[in-house]
Amino acid sequence: MLPSARELDRLTAPGAFLWATGVEDTFITAPHPRTGRMLDEYELTDHYRRWEADIALMARLGVPCARYGAPWHRVQPAPATWDFSFVDAALERMLELNIDPIVDLVHYGLPQWMEHAFLNEDYPRRVAEYAARLAERFRGRIRWYTPLNEPRITAWYCGRLGWWPPYGRSWPSFVAVMLSICRGIVETTRALHEVDPDIVAFHVDATDVFESSDPALAEEAERRQRIVFLALDLISGRVDARHPLWTWLLGQGAAEPALNAFRERPLELSVIGVNLYPIFTLKRMSRDRFGRLRIRMPYASGALLTKIGEMYFERYGAPIMISETATKGSVRQRQAWLADSVEAVKSLRAKGVPLVGYTWWPMFALVTWAYRQGLRPLHDHLLQMGLWDLDPDPSGRLDRVETPLVDAYRRLTFGGAAAVGPLAPTPRLS
Repeated sequence: MLPSARELDRLTAPGAFLWATGVEDTFITAPHPRTGRMLDEYELTDHYRRWEADIALMARLGVPCARYGAPWHRVQPAPATWDFSFVDAALERMLELNIDPIVDLVHYGLPQWMEHAFLNEDYPRRVAEYAARLAERFRGRIRWYTPLNEPRITAWYCGRLGWWPPYGRSWPSFVAVMLSICRGIVETTRALHEVDPDIVAFHVDATDVFESSDPALAEEAERRQRIVFLALDLISGRVDARHPLWTWLLGQGAAEPALNAFRERPLELSVIGVNLYPIFTLKRMSRDRFGRLRIRMPYASGALLTKIGEMYFERYGAPIMISETATKGSVRQRQAWLADSVEAVKSLRAKGVPLVGYTWWPMFALVTWAYRQGLRPLHDHLLQMGLWDLDPDPSGRLDRVETPLVDAYRRLTFGGAAAVGPLAPTPRLS
């Protein structure tokens, strides 16, 4: 069983290591203004119909735990209406199969009735109420919850890129969304602990490493790198007048009282989830011949994982779990990343960095986010980066096709901590 908040020392005990997986659970259910399409990954990958068989596949892997998203839009289809039937059944089945759920309360997306999405003034209260109601149903049996997955990426797509509600396209909008998201994380965490003080709030964010060989871009690369840490810095009370982003935040419209509120009620980061992908996470910045900023994403090696593990441990001093990693492409490419990334985990643990778990995410293919605003058929948007591929059958349903990665991952999970080597004594941070 996953350790409770009082038992987190177990994460770094000899012989301890968490192997995990999960099902992609993005739920952007507001129809796109142009195409009318929604991005409900459970619907698009046929998981609502095949959930029991999919959870059986999880069990075949031998994972002791798995990230699993609650579809808030189905749990609370209207402000005063609650329906836990789907999530109850799925989570109960995981428990029956001895898979501890790490519940994603919000992965991406909110119920449609939440006007202005994350900028709704009631959002922090609403998300905390939903979290408490769900946690109460499994009190004492499910102890790990992620209040909100990838706050920075959520703020980027909702506030800066304009893909998702409330469709902001500016840095001030990004900051406004980020602050509301972080208020929601704080309220959710406190609501969870009111239900059960033994609950572990597993805070998960996307990682990025920004680089540039252009000295003129050094300052911008550093600012972008600091923004990578912003959500975790905010909720843990690290953002004050001495923080490198303080002046920038005020310049984007953040109010001092709103920032100070996080310092008055800081959260403990008891274990941190880091999401990283060799195809997305390394960012190289340059200017083109017209002076426009360009960001390339070269394919990274396992050295990227090593660098990220060291960065996050040095900054926060908490145990780290790889909460998402995978790569797209052929089975051979995926096998290579699995081997390369696991070697990086071994290296970090040998240095004493408390990297305590690894999640191959997702367990089967996902539908790319571009589907919602695109016009091509669903099958053209399948991104094969799982242990199983998704293959359309003649009726259009998506078969789960086992790849050699399944056996490779099973060997790791059944190897437990031995598959990643012992954790050396953790260095003392200054």
